[in-house]
Amino acid sequence: MQTASGSRETIAEIAEQFAVLHRNARELVAGLPLESPSPVAVTFRENILRGAAVVEQTFGGLTASLWDDPFEWTLPETLNTHELLLEYLDEVEATRRRAFGGLRDDDELFREIVVPSGERQSLLSLFRETIARARTFQDQAFAMRDHLTATDSEA
Repeated sequence: MQTASGSRETIAEIAEQFAVLHRNARELVAGLPLESPSPVAVTFRENILRGAAVVEQTFGGLTASLWDDPFEWTLPETLNTHELLLEYLDEVEATRRRAFGGLRDDDELFREIVVPSGERQSLLSLFRETIARARTFQDQAFAMRDHLTATDSEA
């Protein structure tokens, strides 16, 4: 359903969902045990990065036609401190904000673009899909954090 011309209500709602993803990722990084070589800790960090990479891929594709998966070239090994991880997350958020700043009104969310698969997809559909994919990685990271916390408290 299309909205009244000039409205940015849906843009604001979608932007807030992305902002929540960003805040959650920063919260997860704060609890990330970088010194732990355990497979759970490594996968925990990878899930944080994969969630951010999903967002970066979408907005890198929209703003610079760079649809490559950033996780493939943003190697987890290079983001090995809390500061570097937070810097990366902030760069992703800045790219997302720039893209959203260019949307004039909710009607633009119904504009279709060609995605890497060659199919046409509305921006709204692409944004919702991106949020869902990023949230899946974050949910996995939160579960792993909870597991690591429970394991640490038992020790």
